[in-house]
Formats: sequence, C-alpha cells, structure tokens
Amino acid sequence: MKKTDNVIRFDWAAKNILRDKASFVILEGFLSALLNEKVTIIELLESESNRQRRTAKANRVDVKAKNNKGKIFLIEIKQTSETDYLERIVFSAAKTITDHIDSGINYAGIKKVYSVNIVYFNLGEGSDYLYHGQSILRGVNTGDTLLMTSKDSQGLRMVNPKSIFPEYYILRVKKFNDENPITAFGEWMRYFKWGYIDPNTKVPGLIEAMERLNVLKLSEDDRKRYEYDLYDSHYEEDIVDTARFEGRELGKKEGLEQGRMEGIEQGRMLEKQALYERMKAAGVDPELIKKLIESS
Repeated sequence: MKKTDNVIRFDWAAKNILRDKASFVILEGFLSALLNEKVTIIELLESESNRQRRTAKANRVDVKAKNNKGKIFLIEIKQTSETDYLERIVFSAAKTITDHIDSGINYAGIKKVYSVNIVYFNLGEGSDYLYHGQSILRGVNTGDTLLMTSKDSQGLRMVNPKSIFPEYYILRVKKFNDENPITAFGEWMRYFKWGYIDPNTKVPGLIEAMERLNVLKLSEDDRKRYEYDLYDSHYEEDIVDTARFEGRELGKKEGLEQGRMEGIEQGRMLEKQALYERMKAAGVDPELIKKLIESS
C-alpha cells in the first residue's frame, strides 16, 4: 500500500490540528463512518493527554468531543502496548462521565459516552479489526430488554439502558488488510494503517483530510516538529521491537534449558521404574524396593 504523499498521521493531527473548529468536519466524518449515522460535533472538551510533551507518543493521544445531542466521544489513539488496557479504558469512560456532571445535579444529567480506541499494537486474540461492546440488561428467561424509569425536566419517562451505558469500540489497526472490504469506514482504517487516502475518495471527512492534513501547509516550525515526532515514534517502535526480539530469544534459551532439565528428570524416573520392575520380578519385597530406590 502506497502512502499518500504529504498526509499527516492521524494521531499527530488529533493532538495538534483537529482541535481547530474548522477541522471538526474530519472528526465528524470518522465518527459518522464508525457509527453509521450522522454525527455533528459542537465542541471539543479538555483532554488530559493533549498536553504538549515528548512522551505523548509513548503514552496516548486522546480527543474528547461532544455532539449536538449531548453525547460525548472519547477517542484514544495508542501506539504502544499497555498492561491492564481494558481496565484503563473502562476507567477512562467512567472518569469522563463523572468529569462532566456538575456537583448537585441528579443522575439524569449523566451523558452517554462512546469510548473509541484506536490501537496500533497487538491487543488480545481475535481475527477482526473492529470490536464493539456495551452492557445490555436482558431477561434471562424472557430475552426482553429491561426499560428503566427516569426523571428529567419533562417528568417521568422510560429509558432504555442502551441510551445511558457507555459503548466501547476497539479498532485494531494491525488487523486491517487489503482483503477487508473497502467501505467508507474501511477507507478510514486504510488511512490509519498506511497513511493512504484515495485521491478520488468520496468519504466525508477524508475529503477534507486530504486538504487540511497536508504537511506542505504546516508552518516551518510545525513541519519540523512533525518530522521530529515521526522520527521519535519510529525510534520508540524500534526499541519496543528490539525488546520483544530479545525477550523471545531469551525465552527460547530458557525453554531449551528447562526442556533439558525436564528430560533428565524424566529419564531418572524411567530408570527407577525399570529398576523397580526388574527387582520385583526377581522376588524382592516391594517395600524394600521402594526404600532402596528412594535412597539411591
């Protein structure tokens, strides 16, 4: 797959460019393709990891956006592996909920959160590149979905938990390949993985990305910073790959040594078993045999 000339990586754009209101259309296009419905962003919210720091690439980049329906989208882009990753995204979603409800407001003010996680490392086991999940309250015996009573400014109403509980999306970039159907969302995945955007694309958001996420339109300082961050990112990826290779090699050596020791021990057990059988056949008392073998 040929990389599109001069198109900025999405993670760098999310951290440095997409906070501009004029670029909301790019995020709207991505989220609309993911959810298969029109998403209109009205504002971006404060995001902890958008602080300017060299280690951002090794940690994560995230963008929090609110749409015209009051729903919050937490988009996290993670380049390197992290232990307890699932626990952390649950914590991030929960923290987003609590961060955006004012003290003293009743629970009806809780906002629906979409946790969208774009990962560039091998997360878990599975053959798909896109996973989606949400808690659903379904009858064990009847199979129906429980509706709950809630109260807001309009009075009492019935609420489907689906409209309240967070939804989680995990995009496993490395699992996407040319064999996957190139839908509107597939074009976004292709951009995330290879930095490629079809010059003739008709996908909303990617059309604007071709124009606005152009290296040549960066200021000289931003272009140098972008090039430095790319170098820094590749350097960190090399360190991780080297550590994994060395770990695998060490594991092989330890495995061979462990196998050798296990082989010796198994040989000793077989030798003792053969000795026991021979002495038993010669008429030696079994209890005496055991004592002799244990003391050998």
